[in-house]
Amino acid sequence: MSKASSRQFRLALIGTDSLCSREIREALASDPLPLKSIEFYDPGVEEEYSQLTEFKGEARVIHHPDAYLLEGLDLVFLVADRETNLKFGRLAKDKGFRAIDLAGTFRGDSEVPAVVSGVNDQILDNKEIFLVANPHPISIILSQVLSTLANLAPVVRSAAVVLQPVSAYDYGGIEELAEESFTLLSSGNYERKIFPEQIAFNSFPLSEKMGPDGYSLKEEQVKQEIKNILAGKNINLSLSIVQVPVFHGYGLMIYTELAENKQLSEVENVFRKNCLFKYFPANSSQLISNKLAAGKDEIFVGHLRKEADCPGSFWIWVAADNLSAGSAVNALGLARKILGVK
Repeated sequence: MSKASSRQFRLALIGTDSLCSREIREALASDPLPLKSIEFYDPGVEEEYSQLTEFKGEARVIHHPDAYLLEGLDLVFLVADRETNLKFGRLAKDKGFRAIDLAGTFRGDSEVPAVVSGVNDQILDNKEIFLVANPHPISIILSQVLSTLANLAPVVRSAAVVLQPVSAYDYGGIEELAEESFTLLSSGNYERKIFPEQIAFNSFPLSEKMGPDGYSLKEEQVKQEIKNILAGKNINLSLSIVQVPVFHGYGLMIYTELAENKQLSEVENVFRKNCLFKYFPANSSQLISNKLAAGKDEIFVGHLRKEADCPGSFWIWVAADNLSAGSAVNALGLARKILGVK
């Protein structure tokens, strides 16, 4: 075995109490990444040995993060609060480690590239890049779908209606949907903390920080992030996000127009041949749903239809778990690229 292939790596995870943190921890535990060590840090820990977590079935101590503790590490996952992520993300170059932001802290920062594994991860070959952003789950899912279609033919334009789960707001969103549903079924009243409107048994377009054109700030940010990831493909992209009363998993209805009049079977094959996707043909008895995709690493694709009146145009239904396929799987792909592990 060569020296390069036998190398083991020192990793750390900063932030341990979010859904995203839990997912990447579980993904690392099940992945055969050659680890020499992995340490867990959280700014909420004030007294040493006061908090524990679990990794590969063993209890592990969560430490308070300090800059000197990160020296000599190969890779750090940032999953804490904004202030903590900013502090330690900016230390990456000085301390000589590379870092992946999974919490959205550096999204939109022009100096921190948003990277999707297998799409624009060639940027990680530049060893001077010490900090990268794991994109928004919508960006990861849509970028993978559109880049796969672009391998078949140039994508002229695409539009997507995105159904967003409450877990996009972490534990708070889940608790509000569960508690509000129970309260309404019990004929009680519930005081909302997360959503501007009743979320139980309801749906509505995003209304947070609307711009002058009627799009929310999140919609504009996600659209720009996807365009940056797919730079050079010149895709005219539009999207709208709808908040739905679903705990986990994004659903996307995507309309795509290709520059060439491809057959339905050709589009089906590009998804069948890509291990990132799980494709279900039109005659499948299995319906693609958020429930089916929950907890799975693949992006589920199906209900593919060719638009008869517009050559080269297709409708595609997609479902993907926002925490696994839409976050942890990509972060692990970036980690492997950064560490040079196949």
